[in-house]
Amino acid sequence: MQLEAFIKYITYEKRFSKHTIVSYKVDLHQFLNFIDEAYEVEIFQVQTVMIRSWVASLLNSGISERTVNRKISSLRSFYKYLLRNKQVELNPVEAVSALKIAKRLPSYVRKSELDQLLSGDFFEDSFSGIRDKCILYLFFFTGIRLSELINIKDSDLSTNSLKVLGKRNKERIVPLPPALVQLLVHYREVRDAESHRRAEVLIVTDKGDKLYEKFVFRKVKHYLGLVTTQEKKSPHVLRHTFATQMLDNGADLNAIKEFLGHSDLSATQVYTHNSIEKLKVVYKQAHPRSGE
Repeated sequence: MQLEAFIKYITYEKRFSKHTIVSYKVDLHQFLNFIDEAYEVEIFQVQTVMIRSWVASLLNSGISERTVNRKISSLRSFYKYLLRNKQVELNPVEAVSALKIAKRLPSYVRKSELDQLLSGDFFEDSFSGIRDKCILYLFFFTGIRLSELINIKDSDLSTNSLKVLGKRNKERIVPLPPALVQLLVHYREVRDAESHRRAEVLIVTDKGDKLYEKFVFRKVKHYLGLVTTQEKKSPHVLRHTFATQMLDNGADLNAIKEFLGHSDLSATQVYTHNSIEKLKVVYKQAHPRSGE
């Protein structure tokens, strides 16, 4: 009962994304199964030592520290909700610290590889080819999230900008270069002329339905695979590429924060590490005594 109420709370009141809600469900069901099998206790009887035991079992099963931290965060939010609603007297997660993890730099596509993709003849002159080109261009030129791209409506597109509905239903306006606007207008003309639209969104599948995540992942992986051999080939890599190139070309960090729809500048600051690593390489190559 408590779990169902919590899921409704984060769905309808907090308006968490579908991804986040699914993750919370998985994490919390996993924890509840663990305490039931290992300790045979109810939610309100859980103690900190039991949570630490759960964390240890996760690590022993090969789950990464980053994923374990996400699970701890899910549990922490759940118990905060229970405490606020007076369903428990103490929050047993308070004394459980997040695991230390090594900083992982965001993966991004090199400029030479991306230039090759955007200027090359990789997209067919058909509805699907033009649509695929729009998907890749939108990710690179705007830095939007996958979930945001899927939900773009025709009415969100103006002559020089795009209205994006981000996390927590926060709206932001992202400027568009003329070439992308022209591409989107052309795509829309082809889409409507061929009756490729059944869903009330801008970008649709070959059957005219709303895009789904696996479809977009597959498209991005295919096209990036034509120009790069790097392991990660996903929409989020293109989001990282957008931010990294903006920063490398002198964009203010706060401006990039607004472009990406981050609520906290610390989430944006991770991109500075890529630029610092590049500076280190340049320094080592250019300074006559850098090896001393």
